[in-house]
Amino acid sequence: MKSRVLFVILVALTFALTEGAIAAPAKCTSASKTCKSASTAQANKKQASRSQANKSQASKKQASRKQARKATQPARVVNVRRSLSGKVAVAKKQAARSRAADEPITLRVDEYGQPRLNSSAFYVANQNTGEVLLQRNARMVIPIASITKLMTAIVVFESGSDLSEILSITEDDIDYLKGTNSRLGMGTRLTREEMLQLALMSSENRAASALARHYPGGRAAFVNAMNVKARLIGMTDTRFYDSTGLSPRNVSSARDLSRLVIASSAYSLIREFSTMRERYVYVNGQLKRFGNTNGLVRSPDWNITVSKTGFISEAGRCLVMQAWMQDQPLVIVLMDSNGRSMRIVDAQRVRLWLEEKPERLAATRRGQQG
Repeated sequence: MKSRVLFVILVALTFALTEGAIAAPAKCTSASKTCKSASTAQANKKQASRSQANKSQASKKQASRKQARKATQPARVVNVRRSLSGKVAVAKKQAARSRAADEPITLRVDEYGQPRLNSSAFYVANQNTGEVLLQRNARMVIPIASITKLMTAIVVFESGSDLSEILSITEDDIDYLKGTNSRLGMGTRLTREEMLQLALMSSENRAASALARHYPGGRAAFVNAMNVKARLIGMTDTRFYDSTGLSPRNVSSARDLSRLVIASSAYSLIREFSTMRERYVYVNGQLKRFGNTNGLVRSPDWNITVSKTGFISEAGRCLVMQAWMQDQPLVIVLMDSNGRSMRIVDAQRVRLWLEEKPERLAATRRGQQG
């Protein structure tokens, strides 16, 4: 009996222990599932936060790129606008010169029957006879600006330098005196002949500077040659200090400049280059148009064989020409004119005055024949 009771107790204990052992893993399994789900949720949260952080970082980068683009875009726009404004300014200047040359001018005369001119000093003479037709303050010594370049060209031609030699524009040719701009950038390489063309036709200061710099002995020798030549042709009121005319110390008188025009007319290339209407030149790989600073060379009313304009603030607007009228070569010098187009207006009034009474030139022809 006792043995049976013990057997039953043992079976019961065994059953209880086995059930407990089986239940325990079930509890562990349930707990592990909960842990796994919790860790999965936490991992998902971390991954979501990471992806969100990556997205925000990417959006920040994208925003910074956009901001950088916006920052650089105005600079590009400014450069484009500057380029366009430069081209527009050149076009406007050319149009203004053409309008001034073609614009109908009313002849105004003073109490002596001579044309009223705006220029402070002027000198008009018949080159064949030497007779002076008009003059005012003809011996007044004043700055002459880029009229200087006629003497620059004479010195280059008389030096016998090779016109096909390549010259370069360097920092030494930059205008630090007046701060003028130039379309001949650093490193521009052109022949001496092309430099002369641009200096005479378009009044390119860097071209005139390079011509003097490449002269045997350099700029000092070049300027000395300019002054020697001035004395040889009787320009006693004249002094040169540079080859461009940017220096206001380059001075002369209207009478002296008439002699410079006559001397210049003896050189066929000066006649050709100074009266060319335009020239296209490759500058650092880009084809650029250069026009004549004297709009009268494009006018059918004029027959101009030598031309040069000039301007700095100390000299005002200047213009010298050799022009043919009634088969006579006239030397016209107009100095220190106020207003952009007034030197052209003065030249037109001189022509109208001579055309109004042809006997004014006929008298000089009779004097020459007698």
